[in-house]
Amino acid sequence: MDIPGNLKYSDEHEWIAADGTMGITAFAVEQIGDIVYVELPPVGTIVEATKPFGVIESVKAVSELFAPASGKVVAINTSLADAPETVASDCYGAGWLVKIEMSKPAEVAALKDAVAYGAMIASH
Repeated sequence: MDIPGNLKYSDEHEWIAADGTMGITAFAVEQIGDIVYVELPPVGTIVEATKPFGVIESVKAVSELFAPASGKVVAINTSLADAPETVASDCYGAGWLVKIEMSKPAEVAALKDAVAYGAMIASH
């Protein structure tokens, strides 16, 4: 399973890049199944680390999305409204969810790197 080394990972299977872009991991995509809908907060929304910021729906279930870090939403991936399956096909690229302006960058330092995240999912 692909786990990019340039990202940080939360226990809830979300990733965040240094620029504040966030998404869900390939492991999460595998668990969720066929994605049919993504609900994201509007630009300007304040998100808080470990708190829900949106919803992702699959044919199997509805799952909350949890912010890996705190900040203000500065962009959302509007293409997901018409093509939510992009999250599954390219979760680390075109399937990104939101971009935040981080208010507490130290939170990112506390997240898992690729090696630690890989070890966590291997134990599932």
